Amino acid sequence: MMTNDSQLPNPPHIQADSMLARRFGRETVNYFSSSPLNRLSFLRTDHAFLSAALKHPSTRFVLMKDLAPLTKTPTEPYYAKYEEIRKMVPETIYDKSEEDIIKEYDSRKTTASPIFLGLDETQTQDGLAWKIYSGTPYFALDVTPRHSEEQQANSRAVISDLEAKGLTFLQGRTIMSFPASEAAIYAQARALIDWNTRNTFCGTCGHPTISVNSGTKRACPPSDAALVEQGKPATRPPCNTRTTISNLSFPRTDPTIIVAVVSADAKRILLGRGKRFPPYFYSTLAGFIEPAESVEDAVRREVWEEAGVTLSRVVIHSSQPWPYPANLMIGAIAQVSDPAHEKINLEHDPELEDARWFEFAEVEEALKTGTSVLGAAPGPEYKEGALRLPPATAIANQLIRAAINLEFLGGENGPKM
Repeated sequence: MMTNDSQLPNPPHIQADSMLARRFGRETVNYFSSSPLNRLSFLRTDHAFLSAALKHPSTRFVLMKDLAPLTKTPTEPYYAKYEEIRKMVPETIYDKSEEDIIKEYDSRKTTASPIFLGLDETQTQDGLAWKIYSGTPYFALDVTPRHSEEQQANSRAVISDLEAKGLTFLQGRTIMSFPASEAAIYAQARALIDWNTRNTFCGTCGHPTISVNSGTKRACPPSDAALVEQGKPATRPPCNTRTTISNLSFPRTDPTIIVAVVSADAKRILLGRGKRFPPYFYSTLAGFIEPAESVEDAVRREVWEEAGVTLSRVVIHSSQPWPYPANLMIGAIAQVSDPAHEKINLEHDPELEDARWFEFAEVEEALKTGTSVLGAAPGPEYKEGALRLPPATAIANQLIRAAINLEFLGGENGPKM
């Protein structure tokens, strides 16, 4: 059974024929990935380009308030034009170089900082042309009222104007209702806005930071004009983030493993229940990768800690960016080599409420009738009491499909998912 969920990405490269595709099969592309935007990261310091992109008529802005995206409907994000956010972002914002902005830093004066996401090069008609690049520019902007009184007033005015048009900021801990291409743009915007919000102070010296590189770096200025008014020297204490490459200055991505575990006889799959899952809902096991740990070692450790099961071979399957807040889910398929290693023990790490081995046939049925996001009901064909699983937009679903397809494990027979 192949999923035909229209929300899944379908980029051209996964249809292309190649030696690797013939050897390993078609690439699995997960929800939140395969953005249509060319990020053009090398142009993030080019203020002439950013100024042109900011004000271009085709430019679109992803707006968020308290990390809730502005939408027309729960399945349709709203992209603002520059005229709609002009009160928050002056036309002159890129007139000075980053060097001068940092040099003239004054913590009393704040303004909203647009984040350049990239160009959609498929939308070239009436788009921005810059050197050899052309397309529709995308920015993200946090409209949450914060910082100086002037900035807060401007934010509230923009929010009021937008909500007067019938637009709403979509609330939800995990939003997975957008079409695939829109979801990838949303994921990038949310992760970067969240990172900037969390890092307004330097993690080394504790002083306020400033957004540079069009929202993809935080700088710790060497001076602050506001200190002079307090009768202090404008120069701030030394900070090593100014003299070395510092992870504190750039956005983080925290790697997490997630794994579908197959039994030694390749007829069952190990699934676990979180303590907050709805009744009958199970999923694959997951956990953070620790320092100085390989992906494969993290998979074996997490499965043993959470379920007491000892794994042998681990194969990396696919990955999924997860912007809640900034994770990269690295998906794997793993197998137990000896039935003696399949005994479940939940006494090591009490994270799971339950873990069980499920026959492939039961899992197949759940994939057909029992999938849903957390908090939503499964489809009308679901029978109460049957197994429930995550939706196709979750990498867990894709891993389960791959695991019960014995062709992935080198078998000749088995379900064709």
